[in-house]
Amino acid sequence: MTINLRDGFAAFFPKSSAADVRIFRAPGRVNLIGEHTDYNDGFVLPAAIGFETRVACAANHSRELVVHSLQENQTASFAVNDSAPLPRHDWTDYVRGVQIQLTRAGFSVGGTSLLIDGQVPMAAGLSSSAALEVASALAFLHMAGNTLDPVSIAQLCQRAENEFVGARCGIMDQFASVKGRAGHVILLDCRSLEAKYVPIPKNMALVICNTMVKHSIASGEYKRRREECEQAVLQLKRRRPEITQLRDLSEEDLHENRAAISEVLFRRCRHVISENRRVLAAAEALKNADLVTAGRLMNESHASLRDNYQVSCPELDLMVELAKSFPGTYGSRMTGGGFGGCTVTLVERNVVADFKTHIARQYEQATHARPEIYVAEMVDGAGPVS
Repeated sequence: MTINLRDGFAAFFPKSSAADVRIFRAPGRVNLIGEHTDYNDGFVLPAAIGFETRVACAANHSRELVVHSLQENQTASFAVNDSAPLPRHDWTDYVRGVQIQLTRAGFSVGGTSLLIDGQVPMAAGLSSSAALEVASALAFLHMAGNTLDPVSIAQLCQRAENEFVGARCGIMDQFASVKGRAGHVILLDCRSLEAKYVPIPKNMALVICNTMVKHSIASGEYKRRREECEQAVLQLKRRRPEITQLRDLSEEDLHENRAAISEVLFRRCRHVISENRRVLAAAEALKNADLVTAGRLMNESHASLRDNYQVSCPELDLMVELAKSFPGTYGSRMTGGGFGGCTVTLVERNVVADFKTHIARQYEQATHARPEIYVAEMVDGAGPVS
C-alpha cells in the first residue's frame, strides 16, 4: 500500500519544506498481445495498470541529485553536472539516466531530492522500470519548471533505458505508462506512434498471473533476440533492399525468401511478422466484442513465443495451460520480455474469483511456488498526484 509520501519525504529529507514537495505517479503496463514487436517497428496492444510508481520531489539547494527508494531501503547521491556519468548497474540507473537525458535536451535540473515508492512488481514483465523512468521524468521536469508532451517523455525515457541502463527496449512500455486510458488497451503502431484506444468489454477481466520466476532484460537472451532480428533484416535486404525492419515483410515475403536466412532467423522472423498480424486482428476482435477470436489469437501468440521466438520457460507454459483449461477463460499468454515473469489471461469477470483459486492451487502443487495473481485495473497514464 502506498504510504503518505509527503510525510515520508520530511522524514528522509528534513531540510526540505513539506509545502514544496510535489508528487508524481506513473503506472506499469500489461501487454495483451504483441510481444517483441515494438523494437521491430511493429504493433502492440498494451494497457496501463493500477500498479504504479510514485516519486516525491523537492529542491535540496545543492549540486546533487539525492534519491531514496523505499523498496530498496537505499539512498544514493550523484553530482547533477557530472560530465562523465557511469552506470552503477542498479535501480538508480533508471532515475539517473532520465536526468542525464533531460540535461542533454537542454533542461536545467538543479539539486533535487527524490523519494521513490515503487509498487509495480519487479522483474515480472509489468514494466516497473518504465514506471520509475516516467515518474522521475515528471518530477525532474517540474523541478526544471518545464513541461514536455507525453510522447516526447516516453521517447526520452526509452533513450535513458537504451543508452544509460543498457537495455535495448522498444517504446511500448514508456508509451503505455504516459498514454494509458482507463478501461482501454492501446493499439500502438511503434513506427508512426499512432495510437488507437480499444475498450475491453465490461464482462471481461484481464488477470495477471506472476510465476515468481524473475527475469532481467538488460542482457542475455533478450539482447540476443533483438540482434537476431537485426541480422535477419541485413540478410533479407540483399534481396529486398527497401526493407528497414521486419515490419516491412509479409508472411508471404518471408517464405519466398526463406533460403536467404538460417532456420533460427526464419523462426524469429516468423514470430514477429505473424505477431503483427495477430495484434491487428485481436484489436478488431475486441472492438467487436468477439472474445473467442481474441482469446484464440492470444493462445497462438504464446505458442509462437514458445516455439518460434523461444522466450518462454516451463513455468510460463504451465501457467498458460492451467489457465486455458479453466472454464470461462478465452485465451492466455506470457506477457513481457519472457524467460519468467507473468502471464495475462482473458477471463469472464463472473468466474475470476474461482479462476484465481484454481490457478494458485494447481500452480503451487506443480512447482512448490506460490504465485501472485492480480486482476488488472486499466488506468489513465502518468501525471501529478494532488
